Amino acid sequence: MSGALVPVKADESRGELIQLVSFNLDQEEYGVDVLKVREIIRMPTVTRVPNTPLYVEGVINLRGKVIPIISMRRKFGLLEADNDKQTRIMVMDVDGELMGFIVDAVSEVIRISGSEIQPSPAVVASGIDQECIAGVINQTERLLVLLDLEKMFSQDERRVFSSL
Repeated sequence: MSGALVPVKADESRGELIQLVSFNLDQEEYGVDVLKVREIIRMPTVTRVPNTPLYVEGVINLRGKVIPIISMRRKFGLLEADNDKQTRIMVMDVDGELMGFIVDAVSEVIRISGSEIQPSPAVVASGIDQECIAGVINQTERLLVLLDLEKMFSQDERRVFSSL
């Protein structure tokens, strides 16, 4: 999946159209900006790396580039689940570095108006740092938590990833 899509300007009263990739974790739905997603791959064999944070699953070799793999379930303090045929790694650009995030399933690419994004409530979900939540999108049949990947990791954590 290429990051070549550019948000389309809608009429000013509705706000800017934003494209998101939605994914599932433990019965909840999350979204990230489509421009951050470089590709979505099936679960390969992940090589474990010693002395890394618990949520770091390990690394993979993706076309000659070593990419750290993060378990989103562990990062958010959710119960572990076995990988199945729906499990995917979303390879994303986080501040110029490629990182892979293990998710239960990737749902779809959705378009929303920027005006649909509401500020997140004080307590959205346990285990998720409040600052990494960019907002909440409340649609008729679903609630989608919008993540800000740049705020998900501290500077120290990023140094660990770049040394892998």
